[in-house]
Amino acid sequence: MQNIPLAERIRPRKLSEVIGQKHLIGDKGTLKTAINNKLIPSMILWGPPGVGKTTLSNLIAHELDRPFYTLSAINSGVKDVREVIHKASSLGLFGKDIPILFIDEIHRFSKAQQDSLLGAVEKGVITLIGATTENPSFEVISALLSRSQVYVLESLSRDDLQDLLERAKTEDEILSKLNITLKETESLMQISGGDARKLLNIFELVVSSVDSTEIIITNDLVLEKAQQNIVRYDKNGEQHYDIISAFIKSIRGSDPNGAVYWLARMIEGGEDVKFIARRILILASEDIGNANPTALVIANNCFQAVNVIGYPESRITLSQTVIYLACSPKSNSAYLAINEAQAEVKISGDLSIPLHLRNAPTKLMKELGYGNDYLYSHNKSTNSQEFLPEEIIGNSFYKPANNSKENAFKEGLKHLWKGKYKY
Repeated sequence: MQNIPLAERIRPRKLSEVIGQKHLIGDKGTLKTAINNKLIPSMILWGPPGVGKTTLSNLIAHELDRPFYTLSAINSGVKDVREVIHKASSLGLFGKDIPILFIDEIHRFSKAQQDSLLGAVEKGVITLIGATTENPSFEVISALLSRSQVYVLESLSRDDLQDLLERAKTEDEILSKLNITLKETESLMQISGGDARKLLNIFELVVSSVDSTEIIITNDLVLEKAQQNIVRYDKNGEQHYDIISAFIKSIRGSDPNGAVYWLARMIEGGEDVKFIARRILILASEDIGNANPTALVIANNCFQAVNVIGYPESRITLSQTVIYLACSPKSNSAYLAINEAQAEVKISGDLSIPLHLRNAPTKLMKELGYGNDYLYSHNKSTNSQEFLPEEIIGNSFYKPANNSKENAFKEGLKHLWKGKYKY
């Protein structure tokens, strides 16, 4: 028991013990409903590390009393997949329930490996559960994705992580014998980055480093005992997320030196160059946006080039692009605008589309006035017509940032709309 990590010792044994993910496995959760109906689809569980993807997969198999096979995309090949499918097919001959095949880090499977799953998933020989920390629309082949339901797992909240620590100190067979007081937990939360497994590993390390049965957890104690040993918890890939975070923040902060350094760290660590290029592409819109629209063009060209030439030559293209983006003016106004617009949609719902903006493909629609008062913007003055639903007229979602390009936008919009929108 002493050699089993804390995260494994207190792993939930039933769905009701899982902390977080109530949108999926709460009383009205979509996945809980499917489990209750004993009918689950093949699925992709997408979410950050340490939020319960592996645990959830095991519990689904347990709840449904189905045979459970597991493969890791890091060390499994097509041969391993075919062997599992063969075993699953044999079980079917004896009237057994459809086995579940869990593939951890399915985003690391090659196209050929993913193709080898298709037939078995399509015929119902296996129910696939793939776990990924990466956007499945990029990493999972479309044929497999179309045959699977994607469930998004959310990051654990601070309250979730606090509950996890309380459970560990009161329910774990080893820690419950100690007198542990959680006086301060900010450093535990910060170092773990919201990863439950990492949180528990660090917590156990700190507790085991104190030679006493009376242990008071404070921020200073955590920093003293955990910081120097934190690297040991990166063997499962957690540091990957810290480095990409440092990389993005360096570009956002306009430091090409920091950006290139973290780029080098990722390259030397064997990071997939396509993953790096995708993150750069996202950043070009999120953090540079209309302050320098050319940044998106260059980032997209970089993405295409990396996919064509591969490593090691692509490192030069990545370096050029990263330096350009780091030196570009920054604006997150496009990112903030879509956030505000989506928030409004969630609050106000499906507001009625103004009649003059509606399409009128049928005679009846024309008779009802669809599109009648629309002013063709190339011929008429744009600011004499309304483009928002009546209930939110005048809302300004886009707020130009203070840079030369968007200052020009701002002046043009002020002149055009004459005070209607706040710029």
